[in-house]
Amino acid sequence: MNTDKSVEILLVEDSDLDAELALRALTKSKISNRIIRLKNGEEAIDFLFGEGEYEGRSILNQPRVILLDLKMPKVDGLEVLKRIRATEATKLIPVVMLTSSQEERDLIESYQLGVNSFIVKPVEFESFSKAVRDIGFYWIILNQKP
Repeated sequence: MNTDKSVEILLVEDSDLDAELALRALTKSKISNRIIRLKNGEEAIDFLFGEGEYEGRSILNQPRVILLDLKMPKVDGLEVLKRIRATEATKLIPVVMLTSSQEERDLIESYQLGVNSFIVKPVEFESFSKAVRDIGFYWIILNQKP
């Protein structure tokens, strides 16, 4: 995995199926070809802060948007979000919680911690693909980065 080039989208998703569908939707829509997929919150923290496997990676090269699953092994999405918002180098990165959770407490806690958007993953393939394309289009094409 080449992490030296600029990253536009960081996809943090433990489900191989959901990750594959998201990557396919983003690639097919030609929104970005600079996407990195990580499988859990621990990998995301290591990547964002140049730790562990990613030690030495320049933390100046941060993604334009993070698509973050909520329920993951090792470190969940809320813990990753807390770390992102608590650090000067990452606190302005847009974070979209992309989850299957429909629990109101997850929604409220995500917004209290500073998530930019909370989207429940649609079950149907076409709806899921459209949601991911729309997210990518908005955050990569339309949104002005600080």
